[in-house]
Amino acid sequence: MKVFEEDLKRVTQDLKELKLKNKTFFITGATGLVGSVLVKALAYANHHYDLKNGIVAQVRNPQKAEKVFDGYADITYCVGDVRDTISYSGDVDYVIHAASETKSRNMIDFPVETLWTALSGAKNLLDFAYKKKIEKMVFLSSMEAFGTVDGDQRTPEERLGYIDLRKVRSCYPESKRMIENMCVCYSSEYGVPVTIARLAQTFGAGVSSEDTRVFAQFAHSAMTGEDIVLHTTGTSCGNYVYTADAATAIFTLLKKGASGECYTVANETSSMQIKDMAALVANCVADGKIKVVIDVPEGDKFGYAPDVKLKLDASKLRSLGWKPQINLEESYKRLIKYWQEN
Repeated sequence: MKVFEEDLKRVTQDLKELKLKNKTFFITGATGLVGSVLVKALAYANHHYDLKNGIVAQVRNPQKAEKVFDGYADITYCVGDVRDTISYSGDVDYVIHAASETKSRNMIDFPVETLWTALSGAKNLLDFAYKKKIEKMVFLSSMEAFGTVDGDQRTPEERLGYIDLRKVRSCYPESKRMIENMCVCYSSEYGVPVTIARLAQTFGAGVSSEDTRVFAQFAHSAMTGEDIVLHTTGTSCGNYVYTADAATAIFTLLKKGASGECYTVANETSSMQIKDMAALVANCVADGKIKVVIDVPEGDKFGYAPDVKLKLDASKLRSLGWKPQINLEESYKRLIKYWQEN
């Protein structure tokens, strides 16, 4: 069995245990990493276990969607942009808002668009959820919402750090904070049942081989035998969660998450400095055949987030029964195997 199918089978087991069947799911950002894994998991569960879930994927480009979901059946496409009023007229039980900017370069070059797309999109989804009288909505936030946190202790959801509002790159984490508060407000004022999933860096099987983010660059280096080149000192602490583990967390929150509450989604064993992750890939994934090179350019042309010492605390989510299965080294190995199989 291919590695991605193994993951989908595991996510399906969670869907069955959570009794998520005979429901309709509306998912934004459906062709993105997390959104596509969620859609594929639901379609896989329908095909192999007859869960009879309706899947509505909001997409901007239906041709791209057909390519992404080739081989998966029973997916309805709602073509549109999150910035526009949603036109879907059918019933909806669950909403997952996974649409988001992911390219750091765009956050530097187009900060106004990054900010406005995030805020207007979230408001549209919350209005849609209110109108449809849904059972639950989950908004996918980011660990960047924590900002810069001092100290090395584990950081719970309520302990937020500093975000420099004078920097345009702050448009991304500040928009996530604003939307989290928007969710709390809609829950309080309008009774919209919405839960926030504050995701760590999510990667693993399902990531495109064309992805250019740091973790993907490391994986490509391990595959090609090229040295890993860091464009920072690598002292920032990263926090990670495997793709299938993120999917099971989101489905868990649909059933068990409290409205107006935020839950960190992270594998706490995977918290480490970027330079240590690079060394792990070089030594354990590439079997010591490559080395780590540090080459820090002048300025901020790559648009990387500021250095953080953040170590996430996912105990609030674990208290709902969720448990991550794949550690960082295995995440890399499964990602590379996924690329080789596809």
